[in-house]
Amino acid sequence: MSLLKTIVPNSTEAPRESKPGPERFISGDPSFKSWPQDVARDDMIHTGVWEATPGLTHSVKGETFEFCHILQGVVEITPDGGEPVTYKAGDSFVMKPGFIGTWRTVETVRKIYVTVN
Repeated sequence: MSLLKTIVPNSTEAPRESKPGPERFISGDPSFKSWPQDVARDDMIHTGVWEATPGLTHSVKGETFEFCHILQGVVEITPDGGEPVTYKAGDSFVMKPGFIGTWRTVETVRKIYVTVN
């Protein structure tokens, strides 16, 4: 097992496709694609690429820590009780455990993610 992993932002592998569950859906017609690329530490750490089409969903991190690096597109994230923050290609951010808010995909977004559960 190599301890070095290259993340492929434009994988030729077939993605996992999904839609938000009814508890997460707010508006629009968002759909998701993901290309998981690595799992480590007994399934605690996941790394890959994720894509979403425009729409608005609830974002609830629970006990999950997530680092995101936006490769393309635009999103607006609004913490409950807070002001919206816009991220676009080239931006990076972290959503810490306990984060609750909304995720609005303004333009189809693709991101590299690292989650720690």
